[in-house]
Amino acid sequence: MAPVTVIPPEELRGRTAPVWDVRKVRADFPILSRIVRGRPLVYLDNAATAQKPAAVIEAIDRYYRTGNANVHRGVHTLSEEATAAYERARELAAVFLGAASPSEIIFTAGTTASLNLVAQSYGGSVLRPGDEILVTEMEHHSNLVPWQLVAERTGATVRAIPVMESGGLDLGAFERLLGARTRIVAVAHASNVIGAINPVNAIAEMAHQVGAVVVVDGAQSAPHLRVNLVAIDCDFFACSGHKLYGPNGIGILYGKRALLDAMPPWQGGGGMIREVQIERSTWAAPPERFEAGTPPIAEAVGLGAALEYLMRWDWEALVGYEQALIAEASRKLQEVPGLRVLGEGADRVSVLSISMDRVHPHDAGTVLDTLGIAVRAGHHCAQPLMRRFGVTATLRASFGAYNTPEEVEALIAGMHEVRRVFQ
Repeated sequence: MAPVTVIPPEELRGRTAPVWDVRKVRADFPILSRIVRGRPLVYLDNAATAQKPAAVIEAIDRYYRTGNANVHRGVHTLSEEATAAYERARELAAVFLGAASPSEIIFTAGTTASLNLVAQSYGGSVLRPGDEILVTEMEHHSNLVPWQLVAERTGATVRAIPVMESGGLDLGAFERLLGARTRIVAVAHASNVIGAINPVNAIAEMAHQVGAVVVVDGAQSAPHLRVNLVAIDCDFFACSGHKLYGPNGIGILYGKRALLDAMPPWQGGGGMIREVQIERSTWAAPPERFEAGTPPIAEAVGLGAALEYLMRWDWEALVGYEQALIAEASRKLQEVPGLRVLGEGADRVSVLSISMDRVHPHDAGTVLDTLGIAVRAGHHCAQPLMRRFGVTATLRASFGAYNTPEEVEALIAGMHEVRRVFQ
């Protein structure tokens, strides 16, 4: 397969992006034709999960109808076909993310499982009392709680890089926090709440200078940016299939091969062993070492179909389109009386969070639902960031490749309706 062209987002600024054919893309997603409460569905909850193109739905259906079998070690035709499809998905994931080798790609149940794997296997084996784990105030709980658990077990300490009012990380504070005891830096590539894009290349370089390992939560960046793991030079990277327009129940964990080789298993069972005796066992090489039991085969087939679909896109056009869409949404939302967009000064992927004077986000989301508009309300599994901005919850609108300017207008009209209902 030809390599994917990687265009850093900073190179896109100031350029005229190619045209993104959103109507053609929408035609690939059957659910977008739904009518909700008598109105066309306006789906703006992509940061929670993206919708699935027909290619993914059909691939999973075809696998169950014609090729269902367990992978590895089967000598019959169905098993060999399932194994080939499963490993093909691993190869596609390596190409899509710019990994050096498919052997650095581990399949898990999702981003949460991937981050727990790194925390328990890598963190649990290297951390000692007094060591420090640096996270950020904007982390999803999935990139915070696992580190708290391993810190309690090992005697390490979790410390936070502060978020500025603009939504960006305070890199000066990060530099001051880095030190001889820093062992792990765990950071979101993009916030699931405010969409802020963190400079993970610079963060990795700074962390490596003190010998720290860098773990990147890429759940929100992988669907919106052209990720190149070799260029980022992080040590681990996690993302989810269901946010990449693929199925639920499968995630991707990238790890540098030398680190994976040194890590103990996370779970025990079939498939992850070299030899088993009553007293002790020896382990298979990565990635098999970290894929105990029957893996998510149908989900891998669906993920492979999703990645093949995504790699046919013009990503320069997509990034430019989504950036223009979110900028227009942010600008027009701020014209709604009493509405605040959080973290407005940061470069962002197509995710934004808003609060409105005297209106609870759940109430606002309920009104929008009567208009067929799907958004998310709550703390978005990011309570430290909520406290940082002085709120308990927000209303979050998150856009994807199939959203349109007309849907932005529907959101704006919906927020004006919210204001009218509760004024």
